[in-house]
Amino acid sequence: MSVIGKVSLILDSFTADDRGIGFAELQRRTGLAKATLHRLTGEMVDARLLDRVDGKFHLSGHLFALGMRASVERSLIEVATPFLEDLYERTHETVHLGLREGGEVVYVAKIGGHRQARAPSRLGGRLPLHATAIGKALLAFAPDSVREDVLTRPLGRLAPRTVTSAVMLRRQLDEAAETGLTYEAEESAVGIVCVGAPVLDGDDLAVAAISVAGPATRFHPRKHGASVKAAAAGIAITLARRSA
Repeated sequence: MSVIGKVSLILDSFTADDRGIGFAELQRRTGLAKATLHRLTGEMVDARLLDRVDGKFHLSGHLFALGMRASVERSLIEVATPFLEDLYERTHETVHLGLREGGEVVYVAKIGGHRQARAPSRLGGRLPLHATAIGKALLAFAPDSVREDVLTRPLGRLAPRTVTSAVMLRRQLDEAAETGLTYEAEESAVGIVCVGAPVLDGDDLAVAAISVAGPATRFHPRKHGASVKAAAAGIAITLARRSA
C-alpha cells in the first residue's frame, strides 16, 4: 500500500462518534505496523491533518477547513441551508442533507432544536442507504447499476424493523420513483420515523437528498411529504441556476 493509501486508511478509521482515538485502538482499526503508524501519525500531526491531545488523536480543524473547500459540497450546503431552515421552522424536527457514497448516505448538514429526536445520524457520519428515508431517496434515483448492486447484496439490520428483504426494498424504491418521496418507519433506530426526497439533476438522478426525522410518538411523516418534496425541488432549481 502506498503512503497516500496508508494516510487515507488512518483518516477513514475515524468515525463521527469518536472523541479521540488512542494509538493502540488506531493500530487495531488500521492494521498498520506499529512503527509505520507511529511515523505516519507524527507526520500527519506536523502537517495539521491530525491533532494529538492527552495522548489521543483527533481529526484536525485544518482538515475540516480543507473539506469545506470542496466545491460541490460547499455549493450544495450554501444553496440548501435556507431550505433546510424553512423545513425546520415548519416541523421543528431534525432536518438532514445527505450525499451518496457507495452504498451509504453521508450526512453533510443537520439542523435540530432542543427537543430533537435521538436519531442515529451524525454530521459527517454514515448509514446504509436501505435503512433510512434519505438513503432510500438517494437509492431510488441512483443509476440502475447502483440500485442493483445494493439490492443484490445482503441488507444489514440496524433495528428490528429494518427492511432486509430485497423484494420489499425494490417495491419501496419503485414507489418512490413515482411519488418522489421515501419513508422510514423505525428502520434505523427504534422510535424514529422519517420522510425524505431527492435533490435531482437534469437527468433525474439524485445529487443529494433531504429528510425530516422525528419520534414516532409525535411526528407524522406523511403530513410533511409535500413540504419536503418542495424543499428538495427548490434546492435542485437553485443549483441548476448556479451552474447555468
